[in-house]
Amino acid sequence: MFQKTKRQMKRMFSAKKVQMLTLMLLCGTTAVMAQNSAGDYSAGTTALATVTEEIAKYVPVMVKLCYAIAGVVAIVGAISVYIAMNNEEQDVKKKIMMIVGACIFLIAAAQALPMFFGIGA
Repeated sequence: MFQKTKRQMKRMFSAKKVQMLTLMLLCGTTAVMAQNSAGDYSAGTTALATVTEEIAKYVPVMVKLCYAIAGVVAIVGAISVYIAMNNEEQDVKKKIMMIVGACIFLIAAAQALPMFFGIGA
């Protein structure tokens, strides 16, 4: 009877099972300790609020920059189209469409930027 109980105990508490149980208890204890030591998040919240305010200050500058880039693209594109038309190139319509598309994108991006950051501009 004693031998039978001893064999059952060996099967029930094999080395791998004991190692796995120890690992699980150790990980669980570490997770609980980490949860309990996680404390006040007010410093992180304050830092995020500060960063949000600083980014909001740059949005009007970025909007004006987008408009300026759109203007430069339009001027350079108009000159490029003029040269292409004087040289009687075949892809003039393609150039015009690309330049108009780029300008529309830049203007739309300038309009959407304040909305993306939740700023009424």
